Amino acid sequence: MKSLGFDISRWSRVVCYRECFAILRTLAPETLDAMEISGGSAWNDALGFKSFTEAHYPDYDVCAGPLPRQFDVVIADQVWPHLLWPYRATRNVLDMLRPGGWFVVTVPFLIHTNQPVDCTRWTETGLKHLLMEAGFSEGNIKTGSWGNLAAVKASLRRIGAKRGFGSLENDPRYPMTVWALARKDGPDQAPLAG
Repeated sequence: MKSLGFDISRWSRVVCYRECFAILRTLAPETLDAMEISGGSAWNDALGFKSFTEAHYPDYDVCAGPLPRQFDVVIADQVWPHLLWPYRATRNVLDMLRPGGWFVVTVPFLIHTNQPVDCTRWTETGLKHLLMEAGFSEGNIKTGSWGNLAAVKASLRRIGAKRGFGSLENDPRYPMTVWALARKDGPDQAPLAG
C-alpha cells in the first residue's frame, strides 16, 4: 500500500521515511550514486537515484570490510540491530562514502522482533554516539525518532499492521523507530541544522 511516496505497510516507519526522504530530496538524488545494505528498492523507487546498488548478506557482509568503490549515499534500513559488529560496519560505511556523502541508518527500538539474530537497540543519543565513535563529526549527524504508547502496544501485541495503530503523533517517551543521517566530512560544508 503506497502513501506519502513509500510503502506504509511498514507502519512503524512512516514518520522515519517521511523525514529521511525529505532530507534526501534536498540533495538532488537523481545526481547521486546510492547503495542500500541488505535492502530492497523502496528507497530508490521513492527517490530515483542516479545509480542504485543493492548489497545483500551473505554475498556482502558490511562487518567484514568496505566494498572497493565509494557512494554519495549509503542506506541501512533496519539492518544494524542484526549485526554482531556494528562499530566495524559503521567504519566500513564511512570508508565507502565520498567526502560529503551521507549515511542513512534506521533502527527499531520499542518494537516486537522475531528475527533470529537481534543484537542491539539504540536511542537517538546512542545512535549518535556510535556514529561519532566510528568517525562522523558530531555537527554532521542529525537524529530523529518516532513512537507513541498506542503504537508500542500494537507492536507488542503484533496487531499494528492488521488493525491500525492510531495516530502518527510522536511521544518521545516511546520511540519505536530511531534514525540518523550522518554526513562524512567534506570540503566547505557547514554543520547540519538541528
